[in-house]
Amino acid sequence: MKLSQIRSRTIALFMLTASIVIYGADYFIAGNLRDVYLGFLGNFAFLPIYVLFVTLMIERVLREREREALRQKLNMVIGVFFSEVGTALISDCFSFIREPDELSRRVRFTTKWTRKDFAQVRDFLLRHEIQLDSFKGDLISLKSFLLEKKGFMLGLLENPNLLEHDEFTDLLWAVFHLIEELEARSSLTGLPKTDLEHLSGDIKRAYNHLLREWVVYMEHLQRDYPYLFSLAVRTNPLDPEARVEIL
Repeated sequence: MKLSQIRSRTIALFMLTASIVIYGADYFIAGNLRDVYLGFLGNFAFLPIYVLFVTLMIERVLREREREALRQKLNMVIGVFFSEVGTALISDCFSFIREPDELSRRVRFTTKWTRKDFAQVRDFLLRHEIQLDSFKGDLISLKSFLLEKKGFMLGLLENPNLLEHDEFTDLLWAVFHLIEELEARSSLTGLPKTDLEHLSGDIKRAYNHLLREWVVYMEHLQRDYPYLFSLAVRTNPLDPEARVEIL
């Protein structure tokens, strides 16, 4: 017999014995078997309500625990993505932005940021799509980096937890599409203007997804892992004044 089964039977026997003892004490104190019987019947009538209430409460607690465990697993996967790919990709694509100063100014995170600060940046990114031009940056370098990380990102897609995070999944698909577009071209030099405009749209799609997820991830770090957030602030790829050394 398993140890858990032994424990369950022991607890059940203890509870039954305690109930008998309490009802016996009630009988010896009151001296009226009818009152004890009516009390028992009344309690028994409410037993289904007790069971329902306890079951619902336990189920709610278990759901909350499962949701929190899933959130932690997702954040771990997202953290690995930004460590291996995301942060470097944010930096590499920055050179493609038409007006980089506005974005750089808004995402200069500090350890004193509040929820309001993060909400303002998220709102800005939702209302203003960052415009990028493929002819401004180094497409060859971008292609080389993404092809190098393609295997890693394929491994991320095998994680079943990502099915619960639509936004991050959309980000991965946008980046994969960009990889396929770049990989399909044998040469990235001398491309016609129309093709460069098409690539600009692909980079913009991936980059806007990336920025929105990055801000959400940074807020998560500040809330749950302040020491990791401190490092992320000091290595912010969009802050020209960021320094990893603490002065």
